[in-house]
Amino acid sequence: IPGTTWVYEGETDDGIERIVVEATHDTREILGISCTVVRDRVYLDGALVEDTLDYFAQDSLGNVWYFGELSYELEDGVIVNLEGSWEAGLDGAHPGIVMPANPAVGDVYRQEFLLGEAEDMGGIVSLDASITVPFGTFTGCRQTSDTSPLSPDSLEHKFYAPGVGLVAEVDPDDGSRVELISMSH
Repeated sequence: IPGTTWVYEGETDDGIERIVVEATHDTREILGISCTVVRDRVYLDGALVEDTLDYFAQDSLGNVWYFGELSYELEDGVIVNLEGSWEAGLDGAHPGIVMPANPAVGDVYRQEFLLGEAEDMGGIVSLDASITVPFGTFTGCRQTSDTSPLSPDSLEHKFYAPGVGLVAEVDPDDGSRVELISMSH
């Protein structure tokens, strides 16, 4: 819902990470589809290090599609690169599904696709997971296992709660977590 804001926090090797995600009222047409613009800002120890605009759309079956992102990486308030940016329909990029409408355990899907630049994939691990984060305890969550051929050693488990969305990202190797601490409309 436009105007909804989610705030996440987690501890990393580099410091405290705070992520603020806002569903904006803006839209962008990509491949003839009206996409909702979602702004995703990442702060490390209070300094803005990434500012991204993501483009999402939902089809009539309920699948949530990912049409691209414009990602600014910053150092000391200055944009240093746009790595990871891509847009469906440009340079061979294709939209991906960020959340299937009717998943089954074992389903695997492309979340984004621009060869060599954006190749994230997800897989459904559970349709009834439970997790507790600072914002609350959630049951009936979809749990995914996310990875990328571009970073084969990185693996994340994500938990999506009904009516809320993403509530946690967990690194299964070291147990580190990025957790939802607040949500507002």
